[in-house]
Amino acid sequence: MAAPGIRDYLGYGGHGLMVFDIDHGHKFVKRIALNGLHPKNGLPSNVKGIGVSLPLHSVYVTTLEALQRIDIVTGKLIWEKPIPGGCDRLSVSPDGKTMYLPSLESHYWNVIDCENGNIIKRLDGFNASHNTIYALSGKHAYPADIKNTIVKIADTKTNEVTARVGPFINFVRPFTINRKETRIFVNCNDLLGFEVGDITTGKKVAHKEVEGWTTGPVRRHSCPSHGIGLTPDEKEIWLCDGFNMRMHIFSAVEPYQQLTTIPLQDMPGWITFTIDGKYAYPSSGEVIDVKTRKIVTILKDENYNNVASEKVLEIDFKDGKPVRAGDQFGVGRAM
Repeated sequence: MAAPGIRDYLGYGGHGLMVFDIDHGHKFVKRIALNGLHPKNGLPSNVKGIGVSLPLHSVYVTTLEALQRIDIVTGKLIWEKPIPGGCDRLSVSPDGKTMYLPSLESHYWNVIDCENGNIIKRLDGFNASHNTIYALSGKHAYPADIKNTIVKIADTKTNEVTARVGPFINFVRPFTINRKETRIFVNCNDLLGFEVGDITTGKKVAHKEVEGWTTGPVRRHSCPSHGIGLTPDEKEIWLCDGFNMRMHIFSAVEPYQQLTTIPLQDMPGWITFTIDGKYAYPSSGEVIDVKTRKIVTILKDENYNNVASEKVLEIDFKDGKPVRAGDQFGVGRAM
């Protein structure tokens, strides 16, 4: 869990990379020091994204201004590079060699060499670069800007935009995809709910609103539903509701039936899962048993303070080395 992972609010976990033991009740293990300071005042800058390269044994953390590479095993900072134009929510390729790194709501993405942080190529032609998913196939990246009603798709061999899906009802915010890359599920501005796109045809195929709950002003993101994820088995869609401080759950099969809702301690702005789909991690700090819908614990730091972040992922170790990694996005993993 990278912090500060909710804007630059230090009250949600201070500053650093916090490690928790999933197999032992999500007990706090340690805090790894981060750089990433505002150049003007020296205070911790907003963490914008987190990613992993298993071959390089590295965790990558972006802030508003820079990209950091941290050794997973030793916890040491390998390098930190200021990125012209700033950084947003990165995504690392499955082979751990490259990443798609959005500029800070500008008009381009940088394709980055994960080993040295050098810029390989720039993809231009966007309105406000923001969220990125690198597909598990490794064949495509999904760079989505927050001032566009469509999501563009890049071929990662050529690093060129080759397809798109949409338009959706409003500007696209967080989104997720299934493993086969046939469906995309998107949050949109002013929508308490989600829309669905057919990636193969590029068309929007469904519009779903949350039933039984009214919407209103939210404290962050200016979006009623900011955060959406597929359970790894792709059977359910988990949807954030910032105004009502809830997680709404839907069937991931048409007609996307609304199943239940879970109250949370704070406003959720993100959702992801363990690789096996056992636990869900809303950005409000709870750990939820996906099957029973029960909150099993609240993540706490070394001083037993509740912590929360929108930048969370799982890394599995064997004999002290990283062997498997999840993702900050709740992407589908069904084979």
